Amino acid sequence: MTPRHRQVIDVPGLAHGANPIPTAVRVGNMVFSSGILGMDPATGKIDPDPARQVERVFGYMRAIVEGAGGTTADIALVQFRIQGDEVRGLVNEHWLELFPDEASRPARNSVVEELGWGMVIHVMMTAVLK
Repeated sequence: MTPRHRQVIDVPGLAHGANPIPTAVRVGNMVFSSGILGMDPATGKIDPDPARQVERVFGYMRAIVEGAGGTTADIALVQFRIQGDEVRGLVNEHWLELFPDEASRPARNSVVEELGWGMVIHVMMTAVLK
């Protein structure tokens, strides 16, 4: 039997309900996340506190890349969908904490839009492992 081409990365507390969607996948040295939500790992529901949602998505991003065998230094692109501009300040706080070196940050894109289900943030990321 040959090894699988795609490795599924699961992160405790982050799920897509009954949908058949993995948290992330690793193909070769590339890691691609599905949507990362600010879910409370204890309840499996979107946390009602916007600050906690943002904190959680950053924690889940770290858990995904580490679960794939990498570090946050391997994150190449982060795409944010945010409920409103007020969330951007919360994102920036965690961004600077996770990526303090301004000469070594991932590419980033943010789009403001209506998200639904109480979400204030939805993230997708790509990492390139060394």
